[in-house]
Amino acid sequence: MRKFYTVLYLAIVLSFMAACGKNDTQAQTPGRQAEPSTIEGSSQSDILNGSENADESSVAMDFTDTAAETMPESTMVDENETAAESVEAASEAESVQETEMNETGAAETDIQNNTEENTVTNMNVQVGDVVFSATLEENEAVSALVEMMRENPVVIQMSDYSGFEKVGSLGTSLPASNSQTTTQAGDIVLYNGNQIVIFYGSNSWSYTRLGHIDDLTSWEEALGSGDVTVIFSLE
Repeated sequence: MRKFYTVLYLAIVLSFMAACGKNDTQAQTPGRQAEPSTIEGSSQSDILNGSENADESSVAMDFTDTAAETMPESTMVDENETAAESVEAASEAESVQETEMNETGAAETDIQNNTEENTVTNMNVQVGDVVFSATLEENEAVSALVEMMRENPVVIQMSDYSGFEKVGSLGTSLPASNSQTTTQAGDIVLYNGNQIVIFYGSNSWSYTRLGHIDDLTSWEEALGSGDVTVIFSLE
């Protein structure tokens, strides 16, 4: 605004000077009035244009300087804050991901350990005073029998049948998955869902396999020809 008044003031002064010059010229040379007026008008216009151009250039420079001083600083602050927030967010995301991976790994380890602990592959079969080791099958009947043995050893009174097997009632039913089977000495099977049969000979029938004696040394001698008490337990 101050620059505008300055230009206006200059215009008034120049107009006043031009008017004075015109009067002088008219007084001295009345026959040549138009030429001085034209020259002076042109000079005045040039001066005004120069002043206006200078004013506009000055204003433009001032605006550019002000923008250069203010805008980059604000923008830089915003960019720095945005970059800091992005780094912080990335760090938090990485931390969360690492925590989740650790928790997942720990959970998988626990599941694996529990599975290994809960997986039973062998049991003891005690006949009289002799203990034999048997490898178990993997089926629902075996899982149910293992749960029973976890609580207490399973004791069964077994009778001889046909000179090749001993059979006794379990006192409860197990989930059967029967199939036609030809048994061999040392086989342990589930018959009719609630009876355990151990073989010292061979037979073909529909059974659910439970396991097999690992070492048959003294197996037939331990079973004998009469009734026996057999204890099934976990190793």
